[in-house]
Amino acid sequence: MPESRKEPKSKYTADRNIPGAFEGETVTRRRFMTMTTHAAGGIATAAVLLPVLGFAAGSAIFERAPVIWTPIGKPEDFPDDDYIPRVVTLTQGIGEVGKATVYVRRFNPEFDAKEGMPAPPETDAPVIAISSRCMHLGCPVRWTAAAERFICPCHGGVYGFDGGVVGGPPVRPLDRFYTRMRNGQVEVGPRYSVNSEFTRFPSFRDPGQPLDGIGQYLYPGRFSTPKNP
Repeated sequence: MPESRKEPKSKYTADRNIPGAFEGETVTRRRFMTMTTHAAGGIATAAVLLPVLGFAAGSAIFERAPVIWTPIGKPEDFPDDDYIPRVVTLTQGIGEVGKATVYVRRFNPEFDAKEGMPAPPETDAPVIAISSRCMHLGCPVRWTAAAERFICPCHGGVYGFDGGVVGGPPVRPLDRFYTRMRNGQVEVGPRYSVNSEFTRFPSFRDPGQPLDGIGQYLYPGRFSTPKNP
């Protein structure tokens, strides 16, 4: 005698004798809450994971900006006890917006070869090129020779002769620029950041991002940053 086919379960919870079911219900309240929790967890995970994956894949998908070198003069054109402003190009094709002021002086062992301070690479020109962008919120700073300080008039940031923070809200020293010698001329290249010990990082970080301790891991460089020269 052929076996009788099993009748399919009803989609209604009342027909399945589930406690607390009511007529017309197809999903229990417990299952509904479980699905809602899982969906919320999936959305939260995607909100964190997708930007991270995008950042990791960015360097492979997007092309980095080209390295630009701007000649600014001979080493002897710059004193070792004062800064001379020079204008360099950071981004081509966007006019004046793509330019920046750089404060340049000749290498001075009294300030640039202190105990514990990393020695500059041999590929560098014998000059120090410091950014005019404050490391608090990015406002322009000005070198004041009489005070031997870089001063931000917007929020009171103050930096010493070497660009280190001596007062106000900035979280790290002023950024610097790669330099090199070509045909007897000093050339200024990409910007890079340093921490409070003037340790050079491969690229620059945005203002307000500390680079001491855990900060160096919390604020990685952008994938669009020009590659190291």
